[in-house]
Amino acid sequence: MGSFSPIHLLVLAVVAILLLGGGRFSNLMGDVAKGVKNFKKGMAEEEESSTKPSARIEAKKAAEPAFDRDGERVRDDR
Repeated sequence: MGSFSPIHLLVLAVVAILLLGGGRFSNLMGDVAKGVKNFKKGMAEEEESSTKPSARIEAKKAAEPAFDRDGERVRDDR
């Protein structure tokens, strides 16, 4: 009770084909197939890019301190 049997699904499919028409239904399924294909292609590209070493981003050199540990001025920025 409450679950769809294969007969229910078949009736729903026939009603969908009658309402949408055969051409629209096949176009819709073709679009779904293209979407799945593009998704798989994107996942494969992501796996390929994760195996390649990524380019390192060059970081800026750390700023030199203005004072040493004793509080003496190390550099004069004035």
